[in-house]
Amino acid sequence: MVEVSPVAFAGYAAVFDVVDRAGDVMRRGAFSEARVVPLLWQHRGVAVGFLSVVAEDARGLRVEGVVADPALARLVRAGAVAGLSVGYRATSVRQGGRRELLSVDLVEVSLVAVPMQALARVEVVDTV
Repeated sequence: MVEVSPVAFAGYAAVFDVVDRAGDVMRRGAFSEARVVPLLWQHRGVAVGFLSVVAEDARGLRVEGVVADPALARLVRAGAVAGLSVGYRATSVRQGGRRELLSVDLVEVSLVAVPMQALARVEVVDTV
């Protein structure tokens, strides 16, 4: 059996001002209190690696980390899994035509097969 080494990645777990599949819009500043949180697969189970950077920038919530789970690392390396998603509790919301998330308590970031936001993606993959 071939050993699969961990894979490093970077990308955006959320992008500002983009309507997601649920009709919500994450606004700039929503992650101002963000900290490093667990990296999960599909918002479930135990951590599949770790995040080293979780920071809001002008575009959205940028994350960097390492996928340690061998099967998932193989899929990320191959580009078969490239979606990212955030698990959060909304702490400030503005309701209008769309639900605007102004502030959230970030609970976790997940690698996902289908992200809620089409632009929430792994953008860089590298070997560890």
